[in-house]
Amino acid sequence: MYPVASNSRVSSCDCLAHRFGNAADRPERVRRYPSDMTDVQWAVVREAMPVPAWLEGRGGQPEGYCHRVMLDAVFYVTDNGIKWRSMPVDFPAWDRVYAFFRRWCANGLVKELHDRLRGKVRVAEGRKVEPTAAIIDSQSVKGAASVPAVSRGYDGGKKINGRRRHVITDSLGLLLMVLVTAGNITDRQAARGMLPLLRTRFPKVGLVWADGGYAGRVVTWTKEKLQLTVQIVKRSDDMTGFVVLPRRWVVERTLGWLMHSRRLVRDFETLPASSEAFIYFSQVMLLSRRLARPARHPDRERPGWAAAA
Repeated sequence: MYPVASNSRVSSCDCLAHRFGNAADRPERVRRYPSDMTDVQWAVVREAMPVPAWLEGRGGQPEGYCHRVMLDAVFYVTDNGIKWRSMPVDFPAWDRVYAFFRRWCANGLVKELHDRLRGKVRVAEGRKVEPTAAIIDSQSVKGAASVPAVSRGYDGGKKINGRRRHVITDSLGLLLMVLVTAGNITDRQAARGMLPLLRTRFPKVGLVWADGGYAGRVVTWTKEKLQLTVQIVKRSDDMTGFVVLPRRWVVERTLGWLMHSRRLVRDFETLPASSEAFIYFSQVMLLSRRLARPARHPDRERPGWAAAA
């Protein structure tokens, strides 16, 4: 928990900007959008917030805007896919929100917040914080006119001109890594760069499930160089239509979760790093809602509980 400043003024919000008396946001703002955090969500997110450098004596200055309001503003952009300049007037000025987004993107703060929430969800699901298995897959999306030619490409398999999101999740479908590339970067090429980082960041992961797009030299190279097993889960030749495949459905569901955020339906970002940041913000919204749900009572899962109650 953050220390309480002696000169903090009374406020209904307990973020650092209000506690240290620097908040310049709109105190009269009413939370009215579906993307706004509830009080329970904010309590979960605030507990996992990164500690700012100035609070640890590493330079910088206190926040000038309420973190809750700024996060709600970024969530609004993520959820509704609006332009930054179309920010509703009850949020801080759009350029201040954009500066907050860029700072969190450049300093890796959104990834730090996401990783902490992911650990809390894993613990709540009865898992250990560090995963031991993962699933890798990719998703191609069209690129808007704002995507420069240098970071976009044509995916011949999906017939899409834009970018490709390469993701690695745990066995629950929670995001471990994400890499946004041009659409013409293949799964095998991206895996060559991502799997060594996965081995470094999550040393307990020993098994990765993948589809047929990762078959070939990547499997043997990963086994020899990284001591990491890549297991290919293939479709049978006699399968027709939609079929739920073992393990692979988990990461497919995660990619479906991303499409619930309108900012991610198409890639609008000039920089791939901004696309990755929006993916993490989308997942922060999902994880915070999941942690804010009331705990399920074990007895209520038994048949006949309602009648007995």
